[in-house]
Amino acid sequence: MDIHSPTAALVIGARGGIGAALADALDADPRYAMVHRASRHGTLKVDITDPVSIAAMMAVISDGPPVTTAIIATGLLHNAQHGPEKSLREIDRAWLVEQFTINMIGPALVLAQLLPHLPRDRPAYVAALGARVGSISDNRRGGWYGYRSAKAALHQFIRTASIEWQRTHPMGTLVALHPGTVATPLSAPFQRGVPVDQLQSPQDAATRLAAVLHGLDPSHSGRIFDHHGAEIAP
Repeated sequence: MDIHSPTAALVIGARGGIGAALADALDADPRYAMVHRASRHGTLKVDITDPVSIAAMMAVISDGPPVTTAIIATGLLHNAQHGPEKSLREIDRAWLVEQFTINMIGPALVLAQLLPHLPRDRPAYVAALGARVGSISDNRRGGWYGYRSAKAALHQFIRTASIEWQRTHPMGTLVALHPGTVATPLSAPFQRGVPVDQLQSPQDAATRLAAVLHGLDPSHSGRIFDHHGAEIAP
């Protein structure tokens, strides 16, 4: 494969606030001939909880320039019935399962199919949106049981997958990225106490995340970085 031939990018969750902005940022990057925008209800459909749906997406993106950057920009923090748990009294089995399904199992299923098919002869960048609250060592406030635990599990999965992927794709970089607090529906119920200078637009967050990802190399694989490029301890 000619390393100078056109390449593509993939954003999963491309109809969400951050995902759409990330797809736009990559679309403006001259390194990419095209950007695949995958989501549950878009033109390129994918259900990250369904391996068959993921395989169908892979078949579509394989028919074109090789994907050298992929970002999984999906996540679940609350729904109409539930929010982050503030105490043990709020622990609900079904809600825990849903949080783990979307925040950890879904990205894991995507990575299991995606990573082996990325090019081996050129740098490849893969990231999933993690969260600072998924850092076990940084947890000093408690609460948010399901979300914290699911993101911590995602971080561990990325760390483990990066070790295996390094053996077959030594030019690949696989990380988790923490976007900070972004003005999207995901964070809407929790923006009240956030200082104005810390609440980002999706476009600003996406620009920083893309720059951070492209500034990394295989020595950074398996680690967690925030939108300023600072590493977050597991």
